[in-house]
Amino acid sequence: MPSRFDLHVNGRAHAVTAEPDMPLLYALRDDLGMKEPRFGCGLAQCGACTVLLDGVPTRSCITAVSAVGAKKITTLAGIGTAQKPHKVQAAFIEEQVPQCGYCLNGWVMTSVALLDKNPHPSDAQIREALTGLKCRCGTHMSILRAVKRAAQA
Repeated sequence: MPSRFDLHVNGRAHAVTAEPDMPLLYALRDDLGMKEPRFGCGLAQCGACTVLLDGVPTRSCITAVSAVGAKKITTLAGIGTAQKPHKVQAAFIEEQVPQCGYCLNGWVMTSVALLDKNPHPSDAQIREALTGLKCRCGTHMSILRAVKRAAQA
């Protein structure tokens, strides 16, 4: 039976009526019209759907809308703008990371969470934080350089 869920996305309140087990990804994309996060695998294996729930990287494709509760949801659109990008976004641009760009949502959001928690991570800590994210274009080394650049910004 559909229920009302109050979601706090990028600093704004939104009401969504949905089945409790509907993935958060569907609420964000279909009900709120967001272009990010992206649908990738639908199994939490690629990371394209990553959002931050109270600052924690979370795969929205397997997170039920009913499990969000009062947590604050941050999407890629909530961390920076074209005029004033987040330092991670700026570093990804400076390192020319994007190729197709489909997976970048997960890499950027996970990197933001890492640097919020640990502003000066080691190479090993960066690799560990990014474990499980997939990029079919193979830009992994550029991504690592970008995260290191953002940590130095």
